[in-house]
Order: sequence, then C-alpha cells, then structure tokens
Amino acid sequence: MRWDNLRLAGAGQADPAAPLFARGAVTRTFDTPEFKGMTFYEIQARSIINRVPGASRVPFEYTINPYRGCGHRCIYCFARKTHEYLDLDAGADFDSKIVVKVNAAELARKELAAPRWGGHHVAMGTNVDCYQRAEGRYRLMRGIISALRDAANPFSILTKGTLILRDLDLLTEAADVAEVGANVSVGFLDQEVWRAVEAGTPAPRRRLEVCATLNDNGVACGVLMAPILPYLTDSPAQLEATVKEIAQSGATHVVPIVLHLRPGAREWWLDWLSREHPRLVPRYLELYGRGAYAPKSYQQRVCGQVSELARRHGVGRATPAMARRLPPRRAPGAGNEPATAAPEQLRLI
Repeated sequence: MRWDNLRLAGAGQADPAAPLFARGAVTRTFDTPEFKGMTFYEIQARSIINRVPGASRVPFEYTINPYRGCGHRCIYCFARKTHEYLDLDAGADFDSKIVVKVNAAELARKELAAPRWGGHHVAMGTNVDCYQRAEGRYRLMRGIISALRDAANPFSILTKGTLILRDLDLLTEAADVAEVGANVSVGFLDQEVWRAVEAGTPAPRRRLEVCATLNDNGVACGVLMAPILPYLTDSPAQLEATVKEIAQSGATHVVPIVLHLRPGAREWWLDWLSREHPRLVPRYLELYGRGAYAPKSYQQRVCGQVSELARRHGVGRATPAMARRLPPRRAPGAGNEPATAAPEQLRLI
C-alpha cells in the first residue's frame, strides 16, 4: 500500500467513526481559534524518510513529511489529491483533518543512523507544509532538524510558514556541518487574492521577511514564486512588484511557477473560480482544457518576464552573512540554484 507508513504500530480498538487509516489513532480537537473546526489524528508512523518514485520528476530523492493535510487552506494545492488515499476528501477534509506523525523525530534519528542510509539530501515541505500552524503545537520539526544536524545530513525546507524562524538556532547549527537551504513560497503580493486563496497562511510580505532573516543568519534562502495565477496575478505590474520585493528580501534565487491544476486541486479551484470570478472560467478552460498545465507558450512568456525582472532588480546578490559563508556544493532543492531557475511544477505547495 502506497501509504503503508501511516499504519499504526500497535493499533488499539477500532473506532467506527474514524477514517479507516486512523482506527486506533489518538484523535484530538483543540478549543483555540486557530484550530477551530480541525481534527488531528496522532499516529505512530512506521517510517519517516520516504523515497520519491523516479517518475515524479522532482529534483530530490528523499523526503520527510511529518504531516498530511494542511491548515494553510490553499485552494490550488496540488497535494489535495493525496487525502483521497486516506479515505478523506480533497476539499474540506484536506484543510481540517490533519494526520500528525507524532514519532517523526524519533524515527528520523533512527533511520539517519541506520548503516544502509547513504547521507542523501532530504527535502521537507514538498508535499504539505511542515511549518503549518499545527507545528506550533506539535513541535515535530525541532526534533527532525536536530537529528539531521547531528547526522551532518544535507536537507532543504520549502514553506509558507513564518514558524521556521523558531528553529533558526538549529538551522544555523546544521548549516555549519552540512548543506542546508530553504525556500519560501510567495507567488504574489496582492492582499485581496492572498486572503481569498491562501486563507490560512501568513501574509506574503511576512514570508519575505522570513527569507531576509534566514539569509542574514547564513541560511541560504530563495523564493519559489508560486503559483502565478493566470489573469489574477500575472500582469506585468504585479510581476514586477513581486520580484522587486523578492530582490529586496535578499533571496538567493527566484523560481517562477505558473499555476497547475491536477485532479483534486482542479475541481476545488474551478469551483472557487466559478463563484468568485465567473468571467474567468472560459479563459481557464481554454488554458487548462487539455491537461493540468498551462500551454508552454504561456509559461515561457511569464517565466521569461520574471527572469528579466530578476536580473533587473538584482535577485541573488549575496547578503553580508551569506557572503561570509563559502558557497555550498549544488544539491537538489537545497537553495543553491542560480538567481533564476527553470520552473519545476511539482514543487508547488
């Protein structure tokens, strides 16, 4: 089974009200505003370092995902489909029913120490955000990063969360012994669009402040400019405003990615679009009528604009702290790409 690592070790008595995978899990709700309407399924995972199938077309082989489901509530999130493998839906359940692998740190330390482990680069935040709000309560990432640091194992983190700064001490310690990089995801600055399509995330400018802080402290951080939303955030003025502030954040690079709509996210996005921007539905069907990706001509045009803007505004100029640190070897997903890198659709969060 693809999600066998979600099965419980020593599952208890079955609860007929729980999803099939969670029978025997500890089910919690919290009476706080930030977790209103959310359910957390605390499980004992059997493994935590996952090998990515070769057909996935991503620039990394291994991942750690301490959570499934995400409270960021990004309407377009490509990972929505994965909730269906857990007998949950890709819509409201993905936003509100979160699987928490409470033994993630313990497993990471054990698996990193195993003789068969080859010290490979580990990517985090590539499915759902490892620094979503739930991390503020469960604090799984501190243990995971500590294990990676102690093993001197290279890793990278992709996030929309500001909570990553809580672990700045561990990140800087890890960067002294291994290749460590980060990317924050900021596709646009428009406040109205942000509130509509990324309701559970920190504001885009706060994410850019995270980028600046990481780079100022010697942790290489770039920006995944994703997603760029056709007809909503792709005007020349919007692209320039976003790239200009990305440059000002000290980002080591910017990777532009146009929205893609795979099954699961596609239905959710088009339903929202039909309610909020019905006039755009025909245009989206024209762009995405034949598949998940916008036509290459559109992608090349938009990404070319971003690349030119990045050169104009100086994306990639080293901050003083980064200039003091020797340039690390290139590692997939580790934030060592050139100032503008080729778009990688599957890294959208």
